[in-house]
Amino acid sequence: MPTKPCAVCGRTITWRKAWERDWDAVRSCSDACRRRGLRPVDAELEAAVRQLLSARAVGASICPSEAARLVGGEDWRDLMEASRSAARRLAAGEVEMTQGGVVVDPSTARGPVRVRRRRGG
Repeated sequence: MPTKPCAVCGRTITWRKAWERDWDAVRSCSDACRRRGLRPVDAELEAAVRQLLSARAVGASICPSEAARLVGGEDWRDLMEASRSAARRLAAGEVEMTQGGVVVDPSTARGPVRVRRRRGG
């Protein structure tokens, strides 16, 4: 089955028979993602993840909360899910998400995660 990442939350979208005719046009995984769309803060969070990683040693990781704190200031907790989504979107190419030092699937990871530059690239 073909898959692709959701343009909003970064989770994996798996092909469905209902999407057979317009699979190329499917960009979001759910009605909620389609309604929410990408906001300017989402781009800010992606940039914050990139900035934080570039300031760290090769192989070092960050917590998505660091990006949320950088962008949101005192209201950073409100940005936590958006920060995890930004990390998932970047995991399609630039970064990888880990738990306990082991690379995990960003779509199914639950609990605390770390984000680091993709190894070997």
